[in-house]
Amino acid sequence: MTDWSRLHHAYGTAEDVPGLLDAVGPDAQDPGWNKLWSRLCHQGTVYSASYAALPALTEMAREWSAVDRRMPLYLAGSIVASTDQPYGDEDPQETYASQISDLAQLTEEALQDQGLTNDPTNYIDLLGTLLSFQDVEVWGEQFDGLNDEEYEVPCPSCSAQNFIVFGKYGFFSTTDSMYMEPTTRARQVPLRPQAPAALEGLAQRLYSRALADGQPDIARKLTYVFGNAQCAECDAIFCVEEAVVAQWG
Repeated sequence: MTDWSRLHHAYGTAEDVPGLLDAVGPDAQDPGWNKLWSRLCHQGTVYSASYAALPALTEMAREWSAVDRRMPLYLAGSIVASTDQPYGDEDPQETYASQISDLAQLTEEALQDQGLTNDPTNYIDLLGTLLSFQDVEVWGEQFDGLNDEEYEVPCPSCSAQNFIVFGKYGFFSTTDSMYMEPTTRARQVPLRPQAPAALEGLAQRLYSRALADGQPDIARKLTYVFGNAQCAECDAIFCVEEAVVAQWG
């Protein structure tokens, strides 16, 4: 039996967490999710109560349908992926290995639900959540950059902040944060996507999966995320993946 009074979340003692877990429903708009998220994964920071909530989140995901289980999966994935642990260094992959294995399987099931993954945003969020449960460093937390269609990273050579843009605004690097404005005159340097046949490791796995899951647009974006960019300030060529990992690793 968990003694929640001995655990803490972002606002203090975690005695209120069991009640919040019992009361929350599958609706993503349920205000209970905001309360849980702000306590258990506040701005990406996790606490002793965060990990203790994983069994309850696992049980919710198991009991709810593939469509309804998104919220417990997303919260559990964010907790597991977080490296911001100012109050301890517990490794949930060891302490909660059984729950994380179940959560990974439940996420896989959700990824097979076409009614859910017809929305590319849901697909990206679920795939990023799966990476969290699979203990893939950095990308569990940062895969949602594919939804934003950009990553902001410093140039490895001159440290200038570059926006790596891949989506409706084009495929380029720029140092202008307002690149989406039609009046911008900032320099935009075309990205250099990786050829699909040259993808390896995680990049190849994600690319092949996206194609197999009927997500060709996401697969195309991945060739840019795992390709190269040219700094819009100093013209140095750098690997986008390495810059993302260096920024958040």
